[in-house]
Amino acid sequence: MNFPLQRLEARSSMLGEGMLIRRALPHRERRMIGAWCFLDHAGPVDVSHGQGMRVGPHPHIGLQTFSWLIEGEVLHRDSLGYEQMLLPGQVNLMTAGRGISHSEESPAQRSPNLQLAQLWIALPESHRHMAPAFEHYPVLPRCGVGGFETTLLVGEFGPQRSPVQVFTPLLAIDLACSDAAQGTLPLRADFEHGLLVLEGSVQVGVPGLPAQDLQAGTLIYMAPDTTELTISSTAAARVLLIGGEPFRENVVLWWNFVARNRAEIAAATEAWNARTDFGEVSGYIGEALNAPPVPAELKGSLAGAAAD
Repeated sequence: MNFPLQRLEARSSMLGEGMLIRRALPHRERRMIGAWCFLDHAGPVDVSHGQGMRVGPHPHIGLQTFSWLIEGEVLHRDSLGYEQMLLPGQVNLMTAGRGISHSEESPAQRSPNLQLAQLWIALPESHRHMAPAFEHYPVLPRCGVGGFETTLLVGEFGPQRSPVQVFTPLLAIDLACSDAAQGTLPLRADFEHGLLVLEGSVQVGVPGLPAQDLQAGTLIYMAPDTTELTISSTAAARVLLIGGEPFRENVVLWWNFVARNRAEIAAATEAWNARTDFGEVSGYIGEALNAPPVPAELKGSLAGAAAD
């Protein structure tokens, strides 16, 4: 059933040295929103002690990884030879296409706090076997909406257009306020949308339905034909709005791979564990991750569970 408004709670887990991860997508009740097939919110977390964030070299196929940094620093390295420091207010976009590998870590000299959102975008059939690529976007469009400072991450909002290159119609907007705020955002009727509370609490409403009070870690899904979203907060808060045309292609997601069937997943797993086809990540000090065994069956429009 396609609910006009659906409330979903992110799953919480710990990564490494005390880093709280809230995984909003995939969810057992809502696997994708447009081509967005994965959404993690990491932190805020104190990384002033220990090694901070460390994710060893690992592979991807069939997707774009989208990293939006809110606090701290993250050092990206990949098998194309890119080494890029990601700073607050910036986006790293890595297009896996037919195959890429990368690592992510906190630099030795870093700010005490880390907070980021990482999302995956399923590539359509027309682009999922393309050559891998990496882009860094240091500047993104900003504006104000009713006391919220908005950063347009992907797509179009009013007269603004994000420079981030994607291959299906998508939207992503970060909205943050430091005090009480209330604003109304027009939504594309042909898109489905999701809003995840990253910090604080907000109240959201859509035409014809009661307003919803949302806390950090809550995702609310809005089906197509929703044309307006009202959001308010009485104190500091931050939310992430995503959207896109419903993705009509069959998608199978397992570990770090997005494919169309189990055979593709198995082939990618075998190639990675044999260290072929995905290149080499230079500069990371530590072991690469090994892909886990592929389950006997992977089925459904989006099956299995993603893991870093």
